[in-house]
Amino acid sequence: MGKFSEKLLFGISKPIVKTYTGAMLDMDVHKKSPFPAGAKIIAPNHPSTTDPFFIAGALNQQSFIMIKDVLFKVPILGEYLRRSGHIEVAAGRGQEAIDQALEHLKAGHTIMIFPEGLISPLSGGYNRPRSGVARLALASGAPVFPVGIHLCKDRILSIPSTVNGKREMGYWYPRGPYNVTIGKPMRFSGDVEDHELVQNVSRQIMLKIMRLAYESEQRWYRTTKSLPGTLETV
Repeated sequence: MGKFSEKLLFGISKPIVKTYTGAMLDMDVHKKSPFPAGAKIIAPNHPSTTDPFFIAGALNQQSFIMIKDVLFKVPILGEYLRRSGHIEVAAGRGQEAIDQALEHLKAGHTIMIFPEGLISPLSGGYNRPRSGVARLALASGAPVFPVGIHLCKDRILSIPSTVNGKREMGYWYPRGPYNVTIGKPMRFSGDVEDHELVQNVSRQIMLKIMRLAYESEQRWYRTTKSLPGTLETV
């Protein structure tokens, strides 16, 4: 029932996400190479809480997303995530989430992981990458597809909520331009227990994500025919 439920929910949610992004977002996706069949790791930057859903819709294939445990505690949404087979990432249980993701990769599935682990700073820039994406790549041998997202930060809505008695903040992007650049696959090999190697691989992936996000940003500026800081002529 589990696999059937996952496929069924993916089939139902895909057109819903597509309808929303088509109506509410100015979605622009540029892919530098086709996705191969089989296991792969999708690694985007993380400017908003809504990124997992928007990127999953842009992939046009089923993916299993590593998501912070707080969203699994939200009524209805949490049950949907659980039944869809997405992976809960809880503090102190990181290896458990990595092991689940590796099982999916072994089965030839697509995993999505956000290397920053947290929402990117609203003031700009990125968080230091965590080790999860490197550990998955080294342990599985699956290719990593870095993804760079650019959106208009001034359209992000900071919405507080209470989940299980704890105050949480969501950073939702309801509408606006959403530019995505999906890079060429990156492959890594070596000992996953080599901490220096893991850190180096994490940095390489994050640097590529940052460059792709910059490409997405520049593509948006070309489309709008404006640059930050330019003066309007009267």
